[in-house]
This record gives sequence, structure tokens and C-alpha cells, in this order.
Amino acid sequence: MFSLSIGTLMLPAYVQLIPLFLEWNWFGKINTFLPLFVPAFFGNAFFIFMLCQFLRTIPRDFDEAAFMDGASYPLIIAKIILPLAKPAMAVVAIFQFMFTWNDFMTPLLFLNDMEKYTLAIGIRTFISTYYTPWGVLMAAATLTILPLIVLFFSAQKYFISGLTLGGIKG
Repeated sequence: MFSLSIGTLMLPAYVQLIPLFLEWNWFGKINTFLPLFVPAFFGNAFFIFMLCQFLRTIPRDFDEAAFMDGASYPLIIAKIILPLAKPAMAVVAIFQFMFTWNDFMTPLLFLNDMEKYTLAIGIRTFISTYYTPWGVLMAAATLTILPLIVLFFSAQKYFISGLTLGGIKG
């Protein structure tokens, strides 16, 4: 299963939009916001790979010691693995939000009404063939990146922290 998800990294993102569009069209959810954010909750091959690589760096001694102390596997995951994986999960959450927020092609494909356009498409509507209001365009671009900056600074401690959340004594 891991190899199959990693194999999707070989496909261009626009090729992956074709079956996604067919699925959401079958559900009758074209021109809604659901196709824009629901797929983000089910993973991305790059993030699956990144989390797997991070989890492989966690020493097995942590969960073996907890198992020897009588902890069950769900307790080991909840009390040891997930707290140690907080930095990687924060990076995944921030990157996924950033990719979804800045996505241009997916909203362009799924949204038909101009009132529902996302900020990325809205900024593009300022550009015309004969005249581009650069001041308005730059102000809109600045306002578009503000949520990303706030998100990064609020989650910066997870970027900086690593596996220093715990350690092996002995």
C-alpha cells in the first residue's frame, strides 16, 4: 500500500484531477467547496512518505519500554508516538493548508460561479489583456498571504522542536 501511494508521486497533479473531477461530478458536488478541502483530509503521497520517514527515526526503545511496562499498543501510540510526531504532523498540516490555500487549478476546475472563486482565482481576475492594476494586485496578494504568515508564526515552535520532546535515559 505504501508503494502504491508513493507511486502516485510519479503522476502529475493535473492528471490526478481527472478522476477526482469524475468522482465529485458523480456525487453532484461540482460548484461547491467540498472538492476543494475534503481531499486534503485523506492524505497526500508526499506527506505519507514524509510522516513514514519521520516515524522511522523514532527509536523503537520507546515503545518497547512502554510495552514491557504493560502499555497497550493504542496507549503507546497515544502517549508516546503521537507526541513525538507532533513536529512532523504540524509541518504536514501547515504545508497542506498552504497548498490548499494557494491552489489555483482545483478551484478553477470545480467552481463555476464567480461569487465562489477562491482568492487565487480572484487575484487572477485583476489581470487583463490591456491593463493590470498592479497596486490593487499587490495589495490583494499581500492580504492573501497574511493567513499563511499568521499560521506559520503560531506553529513555529513545532517547526523548531524535533525529537527533543523525550529521550532515553540509561
